[in-house]
Amino acid sequence: MSNVAEAAEEFVEKMTDTEDVEQNGSAEPESGSDTKSAMDARKAKMDELRRKMRASALENRRQVVEESTKAKVTAREAARVERQRKLAETLRLKADAEERGDDVERQKNWEYTIEENDEWESKQARKARRADFEFNNDADAARRRYKKDLDFIKPDLAAYNKQKEIALGLAPGTLSKSGGSSSSAITAFDPQAGSSATPTSVQQRLAAESLYRDANSLLYADNKPTEEAIDRVVGKINVDVDKKKKFSRKRNNEEEGDITYINERNKVFNKKIARYYDKYTTEIRASFERGTAL
Repeated sequence: MSNVAEAAEEFVEKMTDTEDVEQNGSAEPESGSDTKSAMDARKAKMDELRRKMRASALENRRQVVEESTKAKVTAREAARVERQRKLAETLRLKADAEERGDDVERQKNWEYTIEENDEWESKQARKARRADFEFNNDADAARRRYKKDLDFIKPDLAAYNKQKEIALGLAPGTLSKSGGSSSSAITAFDPQAGSSATPTSVQQRLAAESLYRDANSLLYADNKPTEEAIDRVVGKINVDVDKKKKFSRKRNNEEEGDITYINERNKVFNKKIARYYDKYTTEIRASFERGTAL
């Protein structure tokens, strides 16, 4: 398009220079037929340049509109298309199963293992136990949040089995699949250090005191978490902070006045009713609010 525009400007400059020369009388006079044919040729060339400029502008506009349309395909639109694809796939599988006379749900459940099925049932049972439709205060909400956070805690069974082996005087690897390396005598319980072939009496006593603590135990705050555990806690805290930043109690329709609906469908229904009957019921509702209704 830039080349066409430069050619058009060059042609206009030549036309202007020719007209100046003719007006100043410096050029030799030409015959009327030659002048007319030259002007017709120049006019045709000008029309051709203008046509090319107009076509180029239309093509540029078409490409801009096409790119703008492609840019509007957001992640939400892509997710919607993916949901439609999965729905179509499900309907196709259901139709094929009905033609064969098979049960769709039973055929789908064959894809899950026994462990996955047990985990799903336990999850549903836990969800049913935690379902509470009564009025709750902040303490109840905090307790539910605490119970939910407990699901992210993964106990270190390897360290526990190693400590239990030492406390019971068992050989390494009796309760766990792998044992530890030998080490010297320890003065405080360390799961990494207390893994000799035969636990000594000191190791066994310290491990027992650490594992089975009672009210008379003097051990306190001797646990040293691993780097993985610290990273997990930090990650959980960061997730909670991000959720708290994004949370807002402001509702989208607070500026509309009184809330007369309980959900979105009821809101649309109330708007339809108001559109047809507000002109008849406005005065009646105002009278009820003032207390002057008969």
